[in-house]
Order: sequence, then structure tokens, then C-alpha cells
Amino acid sequence: MRHRTKTRMAVSGLVILLVAYLLAAYFIVPEIWILRDASRVADFGKMVTTTEQDIPGDPINVGLVGSKEEVIRAFAAARWDPADKITLRTSAEIGLSVVLDRPDLDAPVSPLLFEGRKQDLAFEKPVGKSADERNHVRFWLTPKDGADGRPLWLGSASFDRGVGFSHDTGQITHHIGPDIDAERDLTIGDLLKAGQLSSTYEIPGIGATKTGRNGGGDPYFTDGRALVGVLRGKDR
Repeated sequence: MRHRTKTRMAVSGLVILLVAYLLAAYFIVPEIWILRDASRVADFGKMVTTTEQDIPGDPINVGLVGSKEEVIRAFAAARWDPADKITLRTSAEIGLSVVLDRPDLDAPVSPLLFEGRKQDLAFEKPVGKSADERNHVRFWLTPKDGADGRPLWLGSASFDRGVGFSHDTGQITHHIGPDIDAERDLTIGDLLKAGQLSSTYEIPGIGATKTGRNGGGDPYFTDGRALVGVLRGKDR
């Protein structure tokens, strides 16, 4: 009887700790960061994403000119996989991929907002055997057009170096590598190697910084420019 009582007390204690962690990491702490980082969002201007809690996220550092179909076809040719939407099933699959060190080629990416909207498209290129490390990029369709009249997409490319807890909120998340320019260049470089781009050009991004920090508290550095690729398209 005493053993059962101790077991129940231990389970109850674990449940209380779990509930306390979830409340702190996903509700209380994010609200604190919203108040703290409100001015930082304005300082970055329009070329930075935000988390759903309005914490500054990954910077905009890539872009593409072309239709949605052309974007999807280009990444398929470059052997990047479209990322799944986040559901209970896909969340469980990515967790098992990391724990069991097995592939999950279309693992979901967390939502980021740009101009108030979640990403329209996301692609990834795994590194190693699991979804623990991967190259990935999110894209948002903008109301602007490229010089040839096709839609302009702006995106954020970064390298996931491992799964852990957010430095800011304690939420479970992927941590990004600090050299986001290298990931920008890799993304556009893979599309060039696959023969999917007719040209590239640069546009201003968030500006150069050596002390950037994203929504998970991960540090990054960048020259502050975004590299835009013009897709060849079906008839180009």
C-alpha cells in the first residue's frame, strides 16, 4: 500500500511539473518576451520574420521570382523536399526521427510570420540520417512582381543544427546555425546547380549584424543582404 501511495505521489508530482513547464514555456514566458522585444521588431523593419508570439525570428535573406508551380518544380529538381504541415502525426514523426536517428524527408517546420502571415511554402534538405540537422527555407508570396511580371517570393533560409529548448522561452525547438549567409548561398546555389535560375540579384535585407538573435534565442550573423533568384520557368 505504501509503495502504491509513493508511486501515485511521484506520478502526481511529475504531472504537476509537466503542467507548470507547459504553462511557463508556452504561455507565461512568451508574453514577457513580447513586451521585451516589441521595439526590436520595429528596429529590424520589414525584412525579419516573427514568431506567433511576436518575437523577432529569422531574417529574410532569400527570394525567388516565379509562379508557385515554378518554385515547387525548381526545388524538386534541386532535390529539396517540401515540408509537411504541423499536425499531431507529423510532430510525432519528427520526434521519432530525432530519437531513433532515422530519416524524415518531409518533416514539418515551425510556423513563422512575415507581414502577418505564416509561410506559404517550405522546403528542406536533410543532413545525416534524421531530421535533427537539415537545411531549410520558408517562403512567403508577396504582392510585388519581379521585372518580368511574375510573382516575387521572399524567404528565410537557415540551417537546423539540432533539437533543444528555446533559450528564451524553454519551448522545444530546432536551433539554427549562426552563419545564415552560408545557408542563403547554399539554397540559391543548389537551384543554380540544378539549372533552375536564369539570373540572381541582391536586395537590402535587415542590414549587417554580428549580434542577431532569432525567436529561439539562437545567435546569428549576416551581411544583411537577401539574394533573389529568377526562375527559368517552364518556357524559359
